[in-house]
Amino acid sequence: MIKTNYFKEGDFMKKILKKTLKIILIPIIVFIVGNIGMYIYCLITPKMDINESQSFYLYDQNEQLVFQTNDDWIPLEKISQHLIDATISTEDKYFYKHIGFDYLRIIKAMAVNIIKRDKSEGASTITQQYARNLFLNFDKTWKRKIDEAILAFELEVHYTKDEILEGYLNTINYGGVYGIENASQYYFGKSASDLSIAEASMLAGIPQSPNNYSPVKNYTLAKERQKIVLTMMKNNKVITEEEYNNALNTELTIIGKTKDNTLTSINYYKDAVMNELEALKQIPTSLIETGGLKIYTTLDIAAQEDLENAVYSYINDETEIETAAIMMNPNTGGIMALIGGNYYSKSQYNRAINSKRQVGSTMKPLLYYTALENGFTPSSSFTSEKTTFTFAGNKTYSPKNYNDNYANGPISMAAAISYSDNIYAVKTHLFLGENMLVDTAKRIGITSDLTAIPSLALGTEEISLLEMVTGYSSFANLGYKVEPHFIKKIEDNKGNILYENKEEKELVLNSSLTYILNEMLTYTYNKNFIDYNYPTLISLLPDITHKYAIKSGTTDTDLWIMGYTNNAVLGIWNGYDDNRKITNTDYSYHKNIWIDTMESYFEDHEATWFDIPDNIVGVLVNPITGLTATEDDPQKEMFFYLKGTEPTLQTVSKDLDAVFKEEQNQTE
Repeated sequence: MIKTNYFKEGDFMKKILKKTLKIILIPIIVFIVGNIGMYIYCLITPKMDINESQSFYLYDQNEQLVFQTNDDWIPLEKISQHLIDATISTEDKYFYKHIGFDYLRIIKAMAVNIIKRDKSEGASTITQQYARNLFLNFDKTWKRKIDEAILAFELEVHYTKDEILEGYLNTINYGGVYGIENASQYYFGKSASDLSIAEASMLAGIPQSPNNYSPVKNYTLAKERQKIVLTMMKNNKVITEEEYNNALNTELTIIGKTKDNTLTSINYYKDAVMNELEALKQIPTSLIETGGLKIYTTLDIAAQEDLENAVYSYINDETEIETAAIMMNPNTGGIMALIGGNYYSKSQYNRAINSKRQVGSTMKPLLYYTALENGFTPSSSFTSEKTTFTFAGNKTYSPKNYNDNYANGPISMAAAISYSDNIYAVKTHLFLGENMLVDTAKRIGITSDLTAIPSLALGTEEISLLEMVTGYSSFANLGYKVEPHFIKKIEDNKGNILYENKEEKELVLNSSLTYILNEMLTYTYNKNFIDYNYPTLISLLPDITHKYAIKSGTTDTDLWIMGYTNNAVLGIWNGYDDNRKITNTDYSYHKNIWIDTMESYFEDHEATWFDIPDNIVGVLVNPITGLTATEDDPQKEMFFYLKGTEPTLQTVSKDLDAVFKEEQNQTE
């Protein structure tokens, strides 16, 4: 019986062994057969053309090429061996030994992902990364990983290891700069053939997280990543301990400028284009980075040059106050020019789009359009005097005019715009109801949250420059709102249109009332308004050769100027990133930059004004009182009105102050 049991036990063990061998052997056989099958498939598959998928191209509004990602493809033999060693050590130390993917790394990654129940752990080889960059998206799905492996196998079959590595290094993202030669020139001002160990290890660390490890954007993080790269190089014995220490302790000078880039600010525009491209969510990431896309933008190179020249006429390396500027075509919404800061190499933060600041008196045109919509005319008057306002809950508000300068009598709305009178503005705001201004702002494209408070009339809420330019474009477009954009159309490398902006318009304001507002905004530099006060922009008058609608705004920390014709809107902001107070020496930057840019631009472009609507009539009036001018009036100015609302010689100024006081008493 014992012997029988023994043999039965032996039979059982044999069965277990056979099953175990099957479990082990079947995957191995499947793997071997799969690899053979994949190899045969790749052999009969047409050779992939990787050369046509190396760049994307940016064109201006005249379809002239202004930027190309991989315009400096460099052969592998001309790339610094230090960079090659750093890349292989960091990204794929068995690159020259595997056939496209590293099985051990894949198994390890799969095990980690199963344990973590996600797909965060990566095991991609250089070949896989190159395949993904060329042909796939970056979704962390098993299907994508399988496709990636197949394409990697195809690359390995059709191309040598050196060709694959060369392609990878010439197309990889180095912090918004694509290709090693472009990256080397951008960061260090030298060819990739001349990179030192320190420079090479810095660059090799960027691709893992281009946004975080760019030394231009974050030098501290880039240095931390460089240390990891150098450690891997030392462990792989491609550098010595001494070389490791020397490279780690070398303080690198980062240039942050492409060698062929004559416009130092163009990178802000490029970044804005790329952000818009990604936001479209219609173009796969793979195509964006290396798909040979042709991106046709709304950039006007002449405008960009004029803007940049104006900025750097007043701003230099030692100037701490920052600048943001946007020029827009109000008829289409196309952004013609943009500056996001003084120097891209120092800061890539785009203040023109991402920063929100108090807009000051540039909010007043929105208020006065609202007033026009509610029965006001350019002649409507309030008394300009020191005033303490009482509003909901017996709260008080005591704004002041600049330099405590008041008319101490009634002034017209047109005069209030010219002098930027704060008392008139708050009275108008409270007279209409605070929510009315919020509604107008939303209609014309202001998306920031605005609080309906008395000080909103004076621009105490924070809004981005892009929003303000968009809002003012509705005035310049006689009431039509357009969507701001940088991209006109996108084509693939075969010329197929993948996207095209429709440039739609929406009528959100009354065109005739908008015309009246536009005329009033020319009074900010009109000498006929010189009286108890000066127009706020009278200093620009000697330099003005065209008719502009302009309004400036000033807070303790911000300088704004917004202005336009019917074919160009330009907004300028100056201020400090740390919200420090504006000094007396800062006060003229924004104004000078604005007028220099516009005057230069219109040397080569036609500056046109708005046609008078049929239902508008002009009347000569006293600009201060707004009443019909008499022979005795020393100053006369043409004001514009809807027909039927214009003053006559018999017109008596309506006492809006009395109405306002009555409403205030009711509020209390």
